[in-house]
Amino acid sequence: MKISLILVNHNCCKLLKQALNSLITASKNVDYELIIVDNASTDRSLEMLEHYFPEAHIIANETDLGIAKANNQALKMTTGEYILLVNADTICGKESIEKMIAFMDQHLDTGGLSVRMLSPQGRFIPESIHGLNESWAGFFKLIGFAKHLSKTRLYDRNRKDWVEEFQIAEIDILNEACMLLRRSVLNETGLFDERFFTHGHNIDLSYRIRLAGFKNYYFPKTYIIDYESQNEAKFSWNSFRHFYGAMFIFANKYLFRMPELKVAGAQLYPSAYEVK
Repeated sequence: MKISLILVNHNCCKLLKQALNSLITASKNVDYELIIVDNASTDRSLEMLEHYFPEAHIIANETDLGIAKANNQALKMTTGEYILLVNADTICGKESIEKMIAFMDQHLDTGGLSVRMLSPQGRFIPESIHGLNESWAGFFKLIGFAKHLSKTRLYDRNRKDWVEEFQIAEIDILNEACMLLRRSVLNETGLFDERFFTHGHNIDLSYRIRLAGFKNYYFPKTYIIDYESQNEAKFSWNSFRHFYGAMFIFANKYLFRMPELKVAGAQLYPSAYEVK
């Protein structure tokens, strides 16, 4: 199997149908498997999946287990050389999967890949490149972690070597809306840390990929459209708890003993950052 496609859904029935149709179209020339994890949707998502996508492997959770744990459920079933995780509210370009795979095939030191993201109105989404929003960037500056993310474009914006929208570049953090991962690298890093419920799981895994000595890339030669839908109320207690709670988890995991990036002739510190 060349690639495993994974989507986690929670009450995104209409957008999920569009996302799956675009994925299947983009995978028509690739040997793929499709795995969908539904986190206790109440909007007839499961009925839609059974009717329109009977070939998909469906995991139906009775409660919302969060993004990281749901992704791990699917990852444990995958057989693909590559794994593409995309949000249920995205639309892939027609040649996106073939182009992403071709890049990974040619760059064997690549652990993960994110692509150029556009809004439904065609606006470029800057998080495509730096993978972080301003809240996370401010948090990393506050705890002194920013120095470990030298390739993150939120810092030192006046540097002349920062890439633009259409330039391929090595990055620190993969955007959670679209992540292509190499299976052999995941075997080294481990899966997502399930303590990150809806936020921070991609940041943690991206950092572990770099700790293991691999590179993450921004690949703008194709695109996805990201609707950026929100299933939680922006100012709800759950949203607040999961968003800022992820920051505390990250700080507790890395702040007190910082592991160093693997370089030639050097070893990592003991794997205190590994998922238990």
